[in-house]
Amino acid sequence: MSQVKTFAECVIANIERVIVGKRPTVELAVVALLCQGHLLIEDVPGVGKTMLARSMARSLGCSFSRIQFTPDMLPSDVTGVSIFNQASRQFEFRPGPVVAQIVLADEINRATPKTQAALLEAMEERQITVDGVTRPLPRPFMVLATQNPIEYEGTFPLPEAQLDRFFLRVRLGYPAKKDEIRILERQQFRHPLEDLEQVASAEELSQAQEAVKAVYVAQAIEDYLVELVRQTREHAETYLGASPRGSLTLYRAGQARAAIQARDFVLPDDIKALALPALAHRVIPGPAARLRDVSAERIVQEIVEKVPVPGGDLTGER
Repeated sequence: MSQVKTFAECVIANIERVIVGKRPTVELAVVALLCQGHLLIEDVPGVGKTMLARSMARSLGCSFSRIQFTPDMLPSDVTGVSIFNQASRQFEFRPGPVVAQIVLADEINRATPKTQAALLEAMEERQITVDGVTRPLPRPFMVLATQNPIEYEGTFPLPEAQLDRFFLRVRLGYPAKKDEIRILERQQFRHPLEDLEQVASAEELSQAQEAVKAVYVAQAIEDYLVELVRQTREHAETYLGASPRGSLTLYRAGQARAAIQARDFVLPDDIKALALPALAHRVIPGPAARLRDVSAERIVQEIVEKVPVPGGDLTGER
């Protein structure tokens, strides 16, 4: 797994030239990248959500596009449209901004549900269908969506089906005082993103993604992560628990986190560290819980603390 660790460390270090003091969040973004998943970045404006997405695209040298979601945006503004060419007397497809390797869906919850749904097929099947014609999207393909908290003006909550398609949800948060000072100093003359260079290729990313799949997951770890997901469905405060896609997310993310740390086996600590970003956005508290301000994060944290952690040999060595 040294190959994956080298790749991940190189990408993380490059992104940290722009995103200061947020290594745990950057690591989660790379975990999603290695698992071919999509990332939802939720936080208040101005903390670097867009910069994280742009830094990742530059680090990998992938094609990049940005969709600035607004309430008046139409689904065709995302997927593309067929235009009649009078010279050839045929319809020609003009691809939308979703046809790229890394797509930044900026402020996704400012668009109407109809426009948000335009991303569903792209995120799950990695293809788009326009005028009855299905077209594959380039590989690798990753959506990094940013959203402001739902209590902000002019936002539409993402539906459960779309939230479930995001591999992880992360938050950047405000920087510490010393980190904010470093941000000021780094941007005195120009933004560090302007000088950011490519440090890995799409081919190296594909090799790392395949290598991650070989990480060993013991039966005890599988039982543990499935029990965590099952408890989200049976918790007294839960209206809707995590789907089997949540179990798959924990499984694959655990493999990626182990590989980043140069291990070829998953530990319970990997699953515990990933439970909140992998499951919290898939859990919907019940009405009574919302009245008491019981959050999905709190429910997941209670479950992690309650479910027994497996022991024994988890390395797969005989």
